[in-house]
Amino acid sequence: MNATAPARPAEDRDRAGAGRRRTRVTLTAGLLGLGVLLLAATALSLAVGSGDVPLRDVVQGVVDPDRSVRAQLVVQEVRVPRTLAGLLAGVALGLAGTVMQGVTRNPLADPGLLGINAGAAVTVVFAMSVLSLTEPEQYIWFGFLGACLAAALVYGVAGIGREGATPVKLALAGAAVSALLISVSDAMLLTDSHTYDQFRFWQVGALDGRGLDVLLQALPFVLVGSLLALGLGPRLNGLALGDDIARALGQRVAAARLTGGVSVVLLCGAATAVAGPIGFVGLAVPHAVRMITGPDHRWVLPYSALAAPALLLLADVLGRVVARPGEVQVGVVTAAVGCVPFILLVRSRGKAAL
Repeated sequence: MNATAPARPAEDRDRAGAGRRRTRVTLTAGLLGLGVLLLAATALSLAVGSGDVPLRDVVQGVVDPDRSVRAQLVVQEVRVPRTLAGLLAGVALGLAGTVMQGVTRNPLADPGLLGINAGAAVTVVFAMSVLSLTEPEQYIWFGFLGACLAAALVYGVAGIGREGATPVKLALAGAAVSALLISVSDAMLLTDSHTYDQFRFWQVGALDGRGLDVLLQALPFVLVGSLLALGLGPRLNGLALGDDIARALGQRVAAARLTGGVSVVLLCGAATAVAGPIGFVGLAVPHAVRMITGPDHRWVLPYSALAAPALLLLADVLGRVVARPGEVQVGVVTAAVGCVPFILLVRSRGKAAL
């Protein structure tokens, strides 16, 4: 009778270490692949539109445009700001959605959970209706202000009580504040048809018509919010185990949740200022990314930071070509295109749970 000797502890450790190294190599390769996809999406965003632009004019229009050549002028003044807006908004939404789902331990959490979209909407409506502001450059920062105030109100309401802002209380407070703010917005819109005509275009979400000055103003908020979010990976892993276990591991749960909230406010406020309340990206992208990376937020966060802008730019390109010479706004495309894989993802998760 042959007996197999049990593996020695050192051999077990070596095998485990080799497995972790293979996983890191695979995930790093996937991250590089997403970077290539993002570069391709950026190139398509610069080259494709209501009228296609030759590659030579695209490069020249980005580097040193000849203003006498219409194609290069279109690239420089229209498509470069539009592409940069997609990159900024995409990074912000991808990271914000991941952090929201990690902080609240809610797989259906998205940037709207903290009342951010509703807060932005009510202040934009106020700016249009009461202050008579008509240009995006004039009223988009009201959206940022409203997003910040709404998130602060939600955290303040959820933080009442001994337990503080728990995931359940955050979700309930966000739903209540959102309902209140949406009713205020609707009340103002029902009494002002002109404001409603302006607001409905902003509410859809779009990347066009944003100047470089607006993008430069939003950039610091996206950078700070992104750094905070990317540094939260280990803390989000701890929060995923539950507050009690996270505390037992030495984490400061309240500080981690507050840092996550600040990053979400900065990212969502900037994304709303740049592109309006684009939905679905912050909800769907983290779920799709986890199918590749697993639940480790140290990988989910950088993957989402690359996948979300790639999705947003590709959706914007699709919206430009499906209705030539017009276009479909990117917020409509992300909702229409993204719902199908998300439904399939939900079905696969449901079958796995059976």
